[in-house]
Amino acid sequence: MQKIILTILLIISSLYSQNIELSATVISDNEKYITSRFMGLIKELKVSEGSIVKKGQLLYKIDTTDIDAKKSQAQLQVSMYQTQFNMVKKNYERFKRLFEKGLVSKVQVEELEMNYQNLNDMIKIAKAQLLEVNNQYKYLAIKAPNSGVITKKMIKVGEMAIPGMPALVLTDLSSLKIKAEISEGDLFKITKGDKVDIIVPSLKYNTIGTIESIIPSSNPMTHTFMIKISFKSTPRVYPGMYAKVNIKVK
Repeated sequence: MQKIILTILLIISSLYSQNIELSATVISDNEKYITSRFMGLIKELKVSEGSIVKKGQLLYKIDTTDIDAKKSQAQLQVSMYQTQFNMVKKNYERFKRLFEKGLVSKVQVEELEMNYQNLNDMIKIAKAQLLEVNNQYKYLAIKAPNSGVITKKMIKVGEMAIPGMPALVLTDLSSLKIKAEISEGDLFKITKGDKVDIIVPSLKYNTIGTIESIIPSSNPMTHTFMIKISFKSTPRVYPGMYAKVNIKVK
Protein backbone atom coordinates (compact mmCIF):
# COMPACT_ATOMS: atom_id res chain seq x y z
CA MET A 1 0.00 0.00 0.00
CA GLN A 2 2.82 2.40 0.90
CA LYS A 3 4.51 1.66 -2.43
CA ILE A 4 1.31 2.47 -4.30
CA ILE A 5 0.91 5.78 -2.44
CA LEU A 6 4.58 6.68 -3.10
CA THR A 7 4.17 5.87 -6.77
CA ILE A 8 1.06 8.04 -7.00
CA LEU A 9 2.87 10.94 -5.29
CA LEU A 10 5.80 10.65 -7.70
CA ILE A 11 3.42 10.67 -10.67
CA ILE A 12 1.62 13.74 -9.31
CA SER A 13 4.96 15.44 -8.62
CA SER A 14 6.15 14.77 -12.16
CA LEU A 15 2.92 16.15 -13.57
CA TYR A 16 3.39 19.41 -11.68
CA SER A 17 7.14 19.70 -12.24
CA GLN A 18 8.59 21.67 -15.11
CA ASN A 19 11.98 22.19 -16.67
CA ILE A 20 12.99 25.61 -17.92
CA GLU A 21 15.75 25.40 -20.50
CA LEU A 22 17.68 28.56 -21.29
CA SER A 23 20.42 29.41 -23.75
CA ALA A 24 23.23 31.17 -21.90
CA THR A 25 26.71 32.65 -22.26
CA VAL A 26 29.80 32.46 -20.09
CA ILE A 27 30.87 35.95 -18.97
CA SER A 28 33.45 37.47 -16.67
CA ASP A 29 32.06 39.36 -13.71
CA ASN A 30 35.28 41.38 -13.52
CA GLU A 31 36.12 42.95 -16.87
CA LYS A 32 38.22 46.11 -16.80
CA TYR A 33 38.92 48.72 -19.47
CA ILE A 34 42.55 49.78 -19.08
CA THR A 35 43.31 53.42 -19.81
CA SER A 36 45.99 55.99 -18.95
CA ARG A 37 45.83 59.07 -16.77
CA PHE A 38 48.18 61.18 -18.92
CA MET A 39 48.43 61.80 -22.64
CA GLY A 40 51.54 60.71 -24.49
CA LEU A 41 53.01 58.50 -27.18
CA ILE A 42 52.99 54.78 -26.48
CA LYS A 43 56.63 53.78 -26.26
CA GLU A 44 56.34 50.08 -25.38
CA LEU A 45 53.52 47.54 -25.60
CA LYS A 46 54.15 44.35 -23.66
CA VAL A 47 50.95 42.39 -24.36
CA SER A 48 48.68 41.33 -27.19
CA GLU A 49 45.20 39.84 -27.43
CA GLY A 50 45.16 36.51 -25.62
CA SER A 51 48.09 37.34 -23.32
CA ILE A 52 47.75 35.91 -19.80
CA VAL A 53 48.94 38.52 -17.30
CA LYS A 54 49.59 38.60 -13.56
CA LYS A 55 48.58 41.35 -11.16
CA GLY A 56 51.15 44.18 -11.28
CA GLN A 57 52.59 43.08 -14.63
CA LEU A 58 53.62 45.87 -17.01
CA LEU A 59 51.16 46.26 -19.89
CA TYR A 60 52.48 49.30 -21.75
CA LYS A 61 54.63 52.40 -21.29
CA ILE A 62 54.05 56.00 -22.31
CA ASP A 63 56.96 58.17 -23.47
CA THR A 64 58.39 60.23 -20.58
CA THR A 65 59.95 63.10 -22.60
CA ASP A 66 57.44 65.72 -21.40
CA ILE A 67 57.69 64.58 -17.79
CA ASP A 68 61.50 64.57 -18.02
CA ALA A 69 61.41 68.23 -19.08
CA LYS A 70 59.08 69.12 -16.19
CA LYS A 71 61.33 67.26 -13.78
CA SER A 72 64.45 69.13 -14.98
CA GLN A 73 62.63 72.45 -14.59
CA ALA A 74 61.42 71.56 -11.09
CA GLN A 75 64.91 70.45 -10.05
CA LEU A 76 66.36 73.71 -11.40
CA GLN A 77 63.86 75.74 -9.37
CA VAL A 78 64.69 73.85 -6.19
CA SER A 79 68.42 74.37 -6.76
CA MET A 80 67.97 78.08 -7.59
CA TYR A 81 65.82 78.83 -4.55
CA GLN A 82 68.14 76.81 -2.31
CA THR A 83 71.16 78.84 -3.48
CA GLN A 84 69.34 82.13 -2.90
CA PHE A 85 68.12 80.91 0.47
CA ASN A 86 71.64 80.00 1.63
CA MET A 87 72.93 83.46 0.70
CA VAL A 88 70.04 85.29 2.40
CA LYS A 89 70.31 83.06 5.46
CA LYS A 90 74.01 83.90 5.80
CA ASN A 91 73.34 87.66 5.50
CA TYR A 92 70.36 87.44 7.85
CA GLU A 93 72.43 85.78 10.58
CA ARG A 94 75.25 88.28 10.04
CA PHE A 95 72.87 91.28 10.23
CA LYS A 96 71.33 89.93 13.44
CA ARG A 97 74.76 89.93 15.04
CA LEU A 98 75.41 93.46 13.74
CA PHE A 99 72.02 94.63 15.03
CA GLU A 100 72.86 93.35 18.52
CA LYS A 101 75.95 95.59 18.35
CA GLY A 102 73.88 98.53 17.08
CA LEU A 103 75.65 98.66 13.73
CA VAL A 104 72.57 98.16 11.51
CA SER A 105 68.95 99.22 11.76
CA LYS A 106 66.04 96.97 12.73
CA VAL A 107 64.43 97.65 9.32
CA GLN A 108 67.38 96.06 7.54
CA VAL A 109 67.15 92.96 9.72
CA GLU A 110 63.38 92.67 9.22
CA GLU A 111 63.78 93.01 5.46
CA LEU A 112 66.29 90.15 5.38
CA GLU A 113 64.06 88.09 7.68
CA MET A 114 61.15 88.53 5.27
CA ASN A 115 63.29 87.44 2.32
CA TYR A 116 64.51 84.49 4.39
CA GLN A 117 60.94 83.33 5.11
CA ASN A 118 59.75 83.89 1.52
CA LEU A 119 62.59 81.85 0.03
CA ASN A 120 62.01 79.10 2.59
CA ASP A 121 58.37 78.92 1.47
CA MET A 122 59.40 78.94 -2.20
CA ILE A 123 61.72 75.97 -1.58
CA LYS A 124 58.84 74.01 -0.01
CA ILE A 125 56.59 74.77 -2.99
CA ALA A 126 59.30 73.83 -5.51
CA LYS A 127 60.01 70.55 -3.69
CA ALA A 128 56.30 69.75 -3.65
CA GLN A 129 56.15 70.36 -7.42
CA LEU A 130 59.17 68.10 -7.93
CA LEU A 131 57.51 65.36 -5.85
CA GLU A 132 54.33 65.69 -7.94
CA VAL A 133 56.32 65.34 -11.16
CA ASN A 134 58.12 62.25 -9.83
CA ASN A 135 54.77 60.70 -8.89
CA GLN A 136 53.61 61.07 -12.50
CA TYR A 137 56.19 58.52 -13.66
CA LYS A 138 54.25 55.64 -12.10
CA TYR A 139 51.21 56.61 -14.20
CA LEU A 140 53.26 56.33 -17.39
CA ALA A 141 53.95 52.65 -16.75
CA ILE A 142 50.52 51.03 -16.98
CA LYS A 143 50.28 47.79 -14.96
CA ALA A 144 47.61 45.11 -14.63
CA PRO A 145 45.29 45.79 -11.66
CA ASN A 146 44.59 42.05 -11.38
CA SER A 147 45.43 38.75 -13.04
CA GLY A 148 43.53 37.82 -16.19
CA VAL A 149 43.67 37.67 -19.97
CA ILE A 150 43.84 40.52 -22.49
CA THR A 151 40.69 40.06 -24.57
CA LYS A 152 40.93 43.25 -26.62
CA LYS A 153 43.72 45.60 -27.72
CA MET A 154 42.95 49.05 -29.12
CA ILE A 155 46.46 50.60 -29.16
CA LYS A 156 49.75 50.27 -31.02
CA VAL A 157 53.29 51.45 -30.38
CA GLY A 158 53.69 55.01 -31.66
CA GLU A 159 50.03 55.91 -31.22
CA MET A 160 48.81 58.54 -28.77
CA ALA A 161 47.45 57.37 -25.43
CA ILE A 162 44.46 59.54 -24.54
CA PRO A 163 43.12 59.73 -20.96
CA GLY A 164 39.72 58.11 -20.67
CA MET A 165 40.04 56.23 -23.98
CA PRO A 166 40.23 52.43 -23.47
CA ALA A 167 43.55 50.93 -24.51
CA LEU A 168 43.10 47.31 -23.39
CA VAL A 169 40.35 45.10 -22.01
CA LEU A 170 41.44 42.85 -19.13
CA THR A 171 39.16 39.92 -18.31
CA ASP A 172 39.42 38.11 -15.00
CA LEU A 173 39.13 34.35 -15.62
CA SER A 174 38.76 33.60 -11.91
CA SER A 175 35.42 35.40 -11.76
CA LEU A 176 33.31 33.67 -14.41
CA LYS A 177 29.52 33.63 -14.38
CA ILE A 178 26.72 32.32 -16.57
CA LYS A 179 24.39 34.96 -18.04
CA ALA A 180 20.95 33.99 -19.32
CA GLU A 181 17.63 35.59 -20.22
CA ILE A 182 14.42 34.26 -18.68
CA SER A 183 10.92 35.14 -19.84
CA GLU A 184 8.72 37.25 -17.62
CA GLY A 185 6.26 34.36 -17.50
CA ASP A 186 8.88 32.13 -15.85
CA LEU A 187 10.41 34.84 -13.67
CA PHE A 188 8.12 34.16 -10.69
CA LYS A 189 9.13 30.47 -10.74
CA ILE A 190 12.73 31.13 -9.72
CA THR A 191 14.37 32.74 -6.72
CA LYS A 192 17.86 33.84 -5.83
CA GLY A 193 19.85 30.88 -4.47
CA ASP A 194 18.10 28.24 -6.58
CA LYS A 195 20.32 25.41 -7.87
CA VAL A 196 20.41 24.87 -11.64
CA ASP A 197 22.05 22.46 -14.07
CA ILE A 198 24.69 23.94 -16.37
CA ILE A 199 26.07 22.41 -19.54
CA VAL A 200 28.90 23.76 -21.70
CA PRO A 201 28.29 21.67 -24.85
CA SER A 202 31.61 22.37 -26.59
CA LEU A 203 33.51 20.94 -23.60
CA LYS A 204 30.87 18.41 -22.59
CA TYR A 205 31.17 19.96 -19.17
CA ASN A 206 28.27 19.55 -16.72
CA THR A 207 28.05 21.22 -13.33
CA ILE A 208 25.65 22.68 -10.79
CA GLY A 209 25.24 26.45 -10.51
CA THR A 210 23.45 28.84 -8.18
CA ILE A 211 21.28 31.76 -9.25
CA GLU A 212 23.27 34.67 -7.86
CA SER A 213 21.26 37.64 -9.07
CA ILE A 214 18.06 38.47 -10.93
CA ILE A 215 18.31 41.82 -12.69
CA PRO A 216 14.97 43.62 -12.19
CA SER A 217 15.00 45.29 -15.59
CA SER A 218 13.10 43.82 -18.51
CA ASN A 219 14.27 43.84 -22.11
CA PRO A 220 11.38 45.69 -23.84
CA MET A 221 12.03 43.90 -27.14
CA THR A 222 11.98 40.32 -25.82
CA HIS A 223 10.23 40.79 -22.45
CA THR A 224 12.96 38.83 -20.73
CA PHE A 225 14.97 39.40 -17.57
CA MET A 226 18.68 38.77 -17.10
CA ILE A 227 19.90 36.32 -14.48
CA LYS A 228 23.47 35.62 -13.40
CA ILE A 229 24.53 32.21 -12.18
CA SER A 230 27.69 31.37 -10.24
CA PHE A 231 29.35 28.02 -10.92
CA LYS A 232 32.56 26.09 -10.43
CA SER A 233 34.65 26.79 -13.49
CA THR A 234 37.56 24.91 -15.04
CA PRO A 235 40.68 26.22 -16.84
CA ARG A 236 39.08 25.30 -20.18
CA VAL A 237 36.03 27.55 -19.75
CA TYR A 238 36.39 31.02 -21.28
CA PRO A 239 34.13 34.08 -21.55
CA GLY A 240 31.90 34.00 -24.62
CA MET A 241 31.34 30.24 -24.62
CA TYR A 242 27.84 28.98 -25.26
CA ALA A 243 26.11 27.28 -22.33
CA LYS A 244 22.75 25.75 -21.50
CA VAL A 245 20.88 26.19 -18.24
CA ASN A 246 18.27 23.72 -17.01
CA ILE A 247 16.07 24.91 -14.14
CA LYS A 248 13.80 22.38 -12.46
CA VAL A 249 10.72 24.05 -11.00
CA LYS A 250 7.45 22.80 -9.53
